[in-house]
Amino acid sequence: MTSKKLPPPPDFDDDAPILTPEQAKRLRPASEWFAEAGIPMPVPRGRPRTEQPKRAVTIRLDAEAVDYFKSTGPGWQTRINDVLLREARKQRA
Repeated sequence: MTSKKLPPPPDFDDDAPILTPEQAKRLRPASEWFAEAGIPMPVPRGRPRTEQPKRAVTIRLDAEAVDYFKSTGPGWQTRINDVLLREARKQRA
């Protein structure tokens, strides 16, 4: 059966018992448990969050400009961004 034909997974775990009020009172942050066990906390995966995330945009540029920046090697998109930022800051001043 392909993944398109599989039924969606349930939103809950049927086998997990419901917590009693006593158990709920004993719950504590995982960071405390890891510290007591002497195990380092798992490091979050992925890129760190930034206060000013970049936006994905579609822009049409002259072939000559794209060819030039691509010929400068890896990181050519970053170099285009740097040129645009420099010009935008110059225009604002």
